[in-house]
Amino acid sequence: MAKAHLVGSGIASLSAAAFLIREGNFTGPDILILEEQGRDGGSLDAAGSPETGYTMRGGRMFEIHFECTYDLLTSIPSLDDPSKSVTSDTFAFHEDFAWDDHARLVDATGKVVAAHSMGFTERDRLELIKCSATPESRLDGKRITDCFSEGFFTTNFWWMWCTTFAFEPWHSAIEFRRYLNRFIHLFKTFDSMSGIYRTRFNQYDSIVRPLVKWLTDQGVTIQLDTRVTDLALADGDGLTVTALTWVRNGKAETLPVSGNDLVMVTNGSMTAGSTLGSTESAAPLDTSDSSGAWQLWQSLADKRPGLGNPRVFNSSIAESTWASFTVTTKDPTFFELMEKFSGSEAGKGGLITFKDSSWLLTIVLNHQPHFRDQPEDTYVWWGYALFPDNSGDHVTKPMRECTGREILDEVLHHLPFDADATSVMLDRSTVIPALMPYITSQFLVRKAGDRPQVVPEGSTNLAFIGQYAEVPDDVVFTVEYSVRTAWTAVARLLDLDKQPPPVYQGRHDPKVLVEALATMHRH
Repeated sequence: MAKAHLVGSGIASLSAAAFLIREGNFTGPDILILEEQGRDGGSLDAAGSPETGYTMRGGRMFEIHFECTYDLLTSIPSLDDPSKSVTSDTFAFHEDFAWDDHARLVDATGKVVAAHSMGFTERDRLELIKCSATPESRLDGKRITDCFSEGFFTTNFWWMWCTTFAFEPWHSAIEFRRYLNRFIHLFKTFDSMSGIYRTRFNQYDSIVRPLVKWLTDQGVTIQLDTRVTDLALADGDGLTVTALTWVRNGKAETLPVSGNDLVMVTNGSMTAGSTLGSTESAAPLDTSDSSGAWQLWQSLADKRPGLGNPRVFNSSIAESTWASFTVTTKDPTFFELMEKFSGSEAGKGGLITFKDSSWLLTIVLNHQPHFRDQPEDTYVWWGYALFPDNSGDHVTKPMRECTGREILDEVLHHLPFDADATSVMLDRSTVIPALMPYITSQFLVRKAGDRPQVVPEGSTNLAFIGQYAEVPDDVVFTVEYSVRTAWTAVARLLDLDKQPPPVYQGRHDPKVLVEALATMHRH
């Protein structure tokens, strides 16, 4: 019987394992997942306690057309109610707690901006339409700034778009164009964010844990603390893996791979090198030990042409770094004041961006509890900043050098709260900063071929999955992209009749196009 060896335990590998069982008739014991870290889940992480503080590096957003993800998670029982699937639980949660953002943008004076207007000039509209219509091949090596005039980057649209999806002006015009076309159906409700879906809890609790339980119940092995260092390739023009080498507990081991076995590699990692700080300490920048995901990809790319170019994505730290922070408190003051300020109850308000802040800060009050084990008297919220190298407007040093307390102090000075309340919130909060040097590396300027195909030309048993494999039309920095690469890898390597559903193409729907154009002209 054929076996499958999956490198990495992020959502791409977990999905691939599930598809191998569901679509490829693999048995669980024939699937081995190899993970470098001491826990599963990859970038979909969340951990902590009320005493030490909770932490999550980020939170993924969903929308109605994540066809691959919902299809997969329809097969996975919810941990809270095994009679329901994770997909049905997510949809039910959206019904009960849909976002309706009334304070999407806040200005320098602490006042809510009327973000219903996109703030476009006629030139902005024309540039946006031109960018979305330009063939991808003509955007090779171009930045977003190459496609738009300076004024575009001061529109309400840009502030909302860049902070919803984490785009920087210097990022890839190819990725920006893909996002415009992929999410054109969200234009109409972009200021209220009502088209955005969230999972009931953080994504580790809501997606990774039920998926891991289902897989391990099927007999899948997830081997942690295992760094895959090399794949041996057969001689000749074809691309066939003959062995895997990994290091575990300080010892190197080699596993032979037969011609019928499959190998799927998560190449690259957007959360490699991540560090955490504390309320009293900053998160240090540490890129000294490149992760196995980057090193393995580099070794494969050095062996054969056509396997991508990792240096495009992992060698521009200044352009791919940002910082996030998670706040834990037993004091309800912040939630009470924010509900009054934003006009939305916690969990329904969506993102709030301080558009004039030097760090470009965005915060979100999650529906409580946001962790499955979170007590009723504990509150957790999250924020991030796209410009952590800038000095703050109140705390006059770069965000990446700030302690958790200093970051919270800066956030509170962008809100119209009195000094006594601010002091109470500072003293009663645990704030854990996270610094991520590669977090938007998948958005860096690239050209065709820099990402390998999911199943490279000539491959008999090797596939690449995750954020740095190439899927036409779909967008990176989404769970959907990783799931789609996984399904694509399984379907192609096993030559299955059933392929992943096509990427949603809203721009081909006249109704969606008309609504988007009307939104662009709103005043």
